[in-house]
Amino acid sequence: MNPFRSLLKSSGAQPSLGTWILSASPIVAEAMGHAGFEWGVIDMEHTPLDMMGVVHLLQAVGNTRMVPLVRVPWNDAVTVKRVLDAGAHTLLVPFVQNADEARCAVAATRYPPAGIRSVVTMSRASRFGTAPNYLKNADQQMGVVVQLETEAAVRAIESIGAVDGVDAVFISPSDLAGSMGHAGQLLHPAVVALVTQAVERCHTIGKPIGTLGHSPDQVVHYRAMGFNYLAVSSDLGLLMRGAGGALQALRTSEGEHHVHTLTSGTRLTAGE
Repeated sequence: MNPFRSLLKSSGAQPSLGTWILSASPIVAEAMGHAGFEWGVIDMEHTPLDMMGVVHLLQAVGNTRMVPLVRVPWNDAVTVKRVLDAGAHTLLVPFVQNADEARCAVAATRYPPAGIRSVVTMSRASRFGTAPNYLKNADQQMGVVVQLETEAAVRAIESIGAVDGVDAVFISPSDLAGSMGHAGQLLHPAVVALVTQAVERCHTIGKPIGTLGHSPDQVVHYRAMGFNYLAVSSDLGLLMRGAGGALQALRTSEGEHHVHTLTSGTRLTAGE
Protein backbone atom coordinates (compact mmCIF):
# COMPACT_ATOMS: atom_id res chain seq x y z
CA MET A 1 0.00 0.00 0.00
CA ASN A 2 1.26 3.47 -0.83
CA PRO A 3 2.00 5.40 2.40
CA PHE A 4 0.48 8.71 1.24
CA ARG A 5 -2.66 6.96 0.02
CA SER A 6 -2.93 5.25 3.41
CA LEU A 7 -2.45 8.58 5.17
CA LEU A 8 -5.29 10.17 3.21
CA LYS A 9 -7.61 7.28 4.00
CA SER A 10 -6.81 7.36 7.71
CA SER A 11 -7.04 11.12 8.22
CA GLY A 12 -10.85 11.10 8.50
CA ALA A 13 -12.74 14.38 8.71
CA GLN A 14 -9.70 16.47 9.62
CA PRO A 15 -7.32 17.31 6.76
CA SER A 16 -3.84 15.87 6.91
CA LEU A 17 -1.20 18.56 7.53
CA GLY A 18 2.11 18.73 5.69
CA THR A 19 4.66 21.26 4.55
CA TRP A 20 7.05 22.07 1.72
CA ILE A 21 10.78 21.37 1.78
CA LEU A 22 12.47 24.20 -0.16
CA SER A 23 15.78 24.36 1.68
CA ALA A 24 17.25 21.29 -0.09
CA SER A 25 18.80 20.51 3.30
CA PRO A 26 18.62 16.98 4.75
CA ILE A 27 19.09 18.35 8.28
CA VAL A 28 16.19 20.79 7.90
CA ALA A 29 14.00 18.17 6.21
CA GLU A 30 14.64 15.75 9.06
CA ALA A 31 13.84 18.45 11.62
CA MET A 32 10.54 19.25 9.87
CA GLY A 33 9.64 15.57 10.05
CA HIS A 34 10.31 15.48 13.78
CA ALA A 35 8.25 18.67 14.21
CA GLY A 36 5.17 16.56 13.55
CA PHE A 37 4.15 17.21 9.95
CA GLU A 38 2.40 14.17 8.53
CA TRP A 39 3.74 14.63 5.01
CA GLY A 40 6.22 16.85 3.23
CA VAL A 41 6.94 17.76 -0.38
CA ILE A 42 10.57 17.43 -1.39
CA ASP A 43 10.60 20.01 -4.16
CA MET A 44 12.74 19.59 -7.27
CA GLU A 45 10.87 22.17 -9.34
CA HIS A 46 11.92 25.33 -7.55
CA THR A 47 15.06 24.26 -5.69
CA PRO A 48 18.65 23.37 -6.66
CA LEU A 49 18.14 19.68 -5.81
CA ASP A 50 19.92 17.12 -7.95
CA MET A 51 19.36 13.36 -7.78
CA MET A 52 21.87 12.75 -5.02
CA GLY A 53 20.23 15.55 -3.07
CA VAL A 54 16.88 13.80 -3.42
CA VAL A 55 18.43 10.60 -2.07
CA HIS A 56 19.86 12.46 0.92
CA LEU A 57 16.51 14.09 1.73
CA LEU A 58 14.65 10.78 1.41
CA GLN A 59 17.18 9.21 3.77
CA ALA A 60 16.76 12.05 6.25
CA VAL A 61 12.96 12.04 6.16
CA GLY A 62 13.08 8.25 6.48
CA ASN A 63 14.20 8.80 10.08
CA THR A 64 10.87 10.46 10.86
CA ARG A 65 7.16 9.68 10.55
CA MET A 66 6.68 12.31 7.83
CA VAL A 67 5.58 10.78 4.51
CA PRO A 68 7.64 12.22 1.64
CA LEU A 69 6.24 13.33 -1.70
CA VAL A 70 8.72 14.33 -4.39
CA ARG A 71 7.65 17.09 -6.75
CA VAL A 72 9.46 16.41 -10.00
CA PRO A 73 10.43 19.45 -12.09
CA TRP A 74 8.17 18.42 -14.97
CA ASN A 75 5.91 15.64 -16.24
CA ASP A 76 8.93 13.86 -17.71
CA ALA A 77 9.32 10.07 -17.78
CA VAL A 78 13.12 10.16 -17.54
CA THR A 79 13.09 12.27 -14.38
CA VAL A 80 10.27 10.20 -12.91
CA LYS A 81 12.25 7.00 -13.54
CA ARG A 82 15.31 8.34 -11.73
CA VAL A 83 13.31 9.68 -8.78
CA LEU A 84 11.52 6.35 -8.32
CA ASP A 85 14.80 4.43 -8.53
CA ALA A 86 16.10 6.77 -5.81
CA GLY A 87 13.38 5.43 -3.52
CA ALA A 88 10.42 7.82 -3.83
CA HIS A 89 6.98 6.24 -3.46
CA THR A 90 4.76 9.23 -4.19
CA LEU A 91 5.19 11.91 -6.82
CA LEU A 92 3.64 15.34 -7.17
CA VAL A 93 3.56 16.08 -10.89
CA PRO A 94 3.28 19.79 -11.81
CA PHE A 95 1.27 21.47 -14.55
CA VAL A 96 -1.01 18.61 -15.53
CA GLN A 97 -3.52 20.09 -17.96
CA ASN A 98 -5.72 17.20 -19.06
CA ALA A 99 -6.44 13.49 -18.74
CA ASP A 100 -3.85 12.51 -21.36
CA GLU A 101 -1.09 14.23 -19.41
CA ALA A 102 -2.32 12.58 -16.22
CA ARG A 103 -2.15 9.18 -17.94
CA CYS A 104 1.42 9.92 -19.03
CA ALA A 105 2.36 10.74 -15.44
CA VAL A 106 0.88 7.49 -14.16
CA ALA A 107 2.45 5.41 -16.95
CA ALA A 108 5.91 6.71 -16.04
CA THR A 109 5.49 5.23 -12.54
CA ARG A 110 4.40 1.75 -13.67
CA TYR A 111 6.41 -1.13 -15.05
CA PRO A 112 5.35 -2.78 -18.32
CA PRO A 113 2.82 -3.83 -19.37
CA ALA A 114 0.90 -1.27 -17.25
CA GLY A 115 3.35 1.56 -17.98
CA ILE A 116 6.72 2.55 -19.37
CA ARG A 117 8.99 2.60 -16.30
CA SER A 118 12.39 1.17 -17.17
CA VAL A 119 13.24 -2.02 -15.29
CA VAL A 120 16.28 -2.16 -12.99
CA THR A 121 16.86 -4.62 -10.17
CA MET A 122 19.75 -2.90 -8.39
CA SER A 123 18.46 0.38 -6.99
CA ARG A 124 17.68 2.06 -3.71
CA ALA A 125 13.98 1.52 -4.45
CA SER A 126 14.42 -2.27 -4.40
CA ARG A 127 16.75 -2.08 -1.40
CA PHE A 128 19.52 -2.91 -3.83
CA GLY A 129 17.88 -6.08 -4.99
CA THR A 130 16.97 -7.44 -1.55
CA ALA A 131 13.25 -6.48 -1.43
CA PRO A 132 11.22 -9.65 -2.08
CA ASN A 133 9.14 -9.53 -5.27
CA TYR A 134 9.87 -5.84 -5.79
CA LEU A 135 9.08 -5.83 -9.52
CA LYS A 136 5.82 -7.66 -8.89
CA ASN A 137 4.64 -5.33 -6.10
CA ALA A 138 6.14 -1.96 -7.05
CA ASP A 139 3.19 -0.68 -9.08
CA GLN A 140 0.80 -1.04 -6.14
CA GLN A 141 3.18 0.95 -3.94
CA MET A 142 3.38 3.95 -6.28
CA GLY A 143 1.37 7.11 -5.67
CA VAL A 144 0.65 9.94 -8.12
CA VAL A 145 -0.66 13.37 -7.19
CA VAL A 146 -1.36 15.72 -10.09
CA GLN A 147 -1.01 19.48 -9.72
CA LEU A 148 -3.54 21.69 -11.49
CA GLU A 149 -2.28 25.21 -12.08
CA THR A 150 -4.56 26.79 -14.69
CA GLU A 151 -8.23 27.50 -15.25
CA ALA A 152 -8.20 25.07 -18.19
CA ALA A 153 -6.88 22.28 -15.96
CA VAL A 154 -9.59 22.90 -13.36
CA ARG A 155 -12.23 22.72 -16.09
CA ALA A 156 -10.95 19.20 -16.83
CA ILE A 157 -10.78 18.15 -13.16
CA GLU A 158 -13.32 15.33 -13.47
CA SER A 159 -11.58 13.66 -16.40
CA ILE A 160 -8.16 14.14 -14.80
CA GLY A 161 -9.33 12.75 -11.47
CA ALA A 162 -10.91 9.74 -13.19
CA VAL A 163 -7.59 8.55 -14.63
CA ASP A 164 -6.67 5.19 -13.12
CA GLY A 165 -3.63 5.66 -10.89
CA VAL A 166 -4.25 9.30 -9.99
CA ASP A 167 -4.51 9.20 -6.21
CA ALA A 168 -5.18 12.86 -5.48
CA VAL A 169 -5.41 16.33 -6.97
CA PHE A 170 -3.39 19.33 -5.79
CA ILE A 171 -4.56 22.87 -6.49
CA SER A 172 -2.06 25.72 -6.67
CA PRO A 173 -3.95 28.96 -5.90
CA SER A 174 -0.96 31.17 -6.71
CA ASP A 175 -0.57 29.65 -10.16
CA LEU A 176 -4.32 29.71 -10.74
CA ALA A 177 -4.44 33.40 -9.85
CA GLY A 178 -1.60 34.13 -12.25
CA SER A 179 -3.18 32.16 -15.09
CA MET A 180 -6.42 34.11 -14.59
CA GLY A 181 -4.68 37.48 -14.78
CA HIS A 182 -4.77 38.07 -11.01
CA ALA A 183 -1.17 37.37 -10.04
CA GLY A 184 -0.65 37.62 -6.28
CA GLN A 185 -4.37 38.10 -5.61
CA LEU A 186 -5.26 34.80 -3.95
CA LEU A 187 -8.44 36.26 -2.48
CA HIS A 188 -9.70 37.72 -5.73
CA PRO A 189 -13.38 36.67 -5.99
CA ALA A 190 -12.82 34.87 -9.29
CA VAL A 191 -9.89 32.89 -7.86
CA VAL A 192 -11.77 31.99 -4.69
CA ALA A 193 -14.77 30.91 -6.76
CA LEU A 194 -12.65 28.66 -8.98
CA VAL A 195 -10.87 27.06 -6.01
CA THR A 196 -14.22 26.49 -4.28
CA GLN A 197 -15.58 24.83 -7.40
CA ALA A 198 -12.51 22.60 -7.64
CA VAL A 199 -13.03 21.37 -4.07
CA GLU A 200 -16.73 20.71 -4.60
CA ARG A 201 -16.16 18.88 -7.87
CA CYS A 202 -13.43 16.67 -6.37
CA HIS A 203 -15.76 15.81 -3.49
CA THR A 204 -18.41 14.85 -6.02
CA ILE A 205 -16.11 12.37 -7.76
CA GLY A 206 -14.57 11.17 -4.49
CA LYS A 207 -11.03 12.31 -5.25
CA PRO A 208 -8.90 13.81 -2.43
CA ILE A 209 -7.86 17.40 -3.06
CA GLY A 210 -5.16 19.44 -1.37
CA THR A 211 -3.50 22.84 -1.47
CA LEU A 212 -0.88 25.05 0.16
CA GLY A 213 -1.47 27.89 2.62
CA HIS A 214 1.39 30.31 3.15
CA SER A 215 0.25 31.15 6.69
CA PRO A 216 -1.82 29.45 9.40
CA ASP A 217 -4.67 31.87 8.64
CA GLN A 218 -4.70 30.77 5.00
CA VAL A 219 -4.64 27.12 6.04
CA VAL A 220 -7.64 27.68 8.32
CA HIS A 221 -9.44 29.35 5.40
CA TYR A 222 -8.70 26.42 3.08
CA ARG A 223 -9.64 23.90 5.75
CA ALA A 224 -13.06 25.52 6.00
CA MET A 225 -13.42 25.12 2.23
CA GLY A 226 -13.14 21.35 2.60
CA PHE A 227 -9.64 20.44 1.41
CA ASN A 228 -8.57 16.91 2.37
CA TYR A 229 -4.88 17.64 2.87
CA LEU A 230 -3.08 20.93 3.45
CA ALA A 231 0.50 22.14 3.35
CA VAL A 232 1.48 24.71 5.96
CA SER A 233 3.98 27.08 4.35
CA SER A 234 7.49 25.65 3.84
CA ASP A 235 10.64 25.11 5.83
CA LEU A 236 12.12 28.35 4.46
CA GLY A 237 8.83 30.20 4.87
CA LEU A 238 8.55 29.21 8.53
CA LEU A 239 12.22 30.02 9.08
CA MET A 240 11.96 33.49 7.53
CA ARG A 241 8.72 34.26 9.34
CA GLY A 242 10.22 33.26 12.67
CA ALA A 243 13.44 35.17 12.02
CA GLY A 244 11.61 38.26 10.84
CA GLY A 245 9.21 38.14 13.78
CA ALA A 246 12.03 37.86 16.30
CA LEU A 247 13.92 40.78 14.77
CA GLN A 248 10.82 42.95 14.59
CA ALA A 249 9.96 42.21 18.22
CA LEU A 250 13.47 43.07 19.38
CA ARG A 251 13.69 46.23 17.30
CA THR A 252 10.29 47.35 18.52
CA SER A 253 11.40 46.63 22.07
CA GLU A 254 14.59 48.64 21.55
CA GLY A 255 12.62 51.58 20.20
CA GLU A 256 10.13 51.55 23.05
CA HIS A 257 12.94 51.25 25.59
CA HIS A 258 14.82 54.13 23.96
CA VAL A 259 11.74 56.36 24.07
CA HIS A 260 11.13 55.41 27.70
CA THR A 261 14.74 56.26 28.57
CA LEU A 262 14.56 59.68 26.94
CA THR A 263 11.27 60.62 28.55
CA SER A 264 12.14 59.36 32.05
CA GLY A 265 15.62 60.83 32.15
CA THR A 266 17.11 57.46 33.09
CA ARG A 267 20.65 56.86 31.97
CA LEU A 268 21.89 53.44 31.00
CA THR A 269 25.49 52.33 30.95
CA ALA A 270 27.01 49.64 28.78
CA GLY A 271 26.04 46.13 29.86
CA GLU A 272 22.82 47.12 31.67
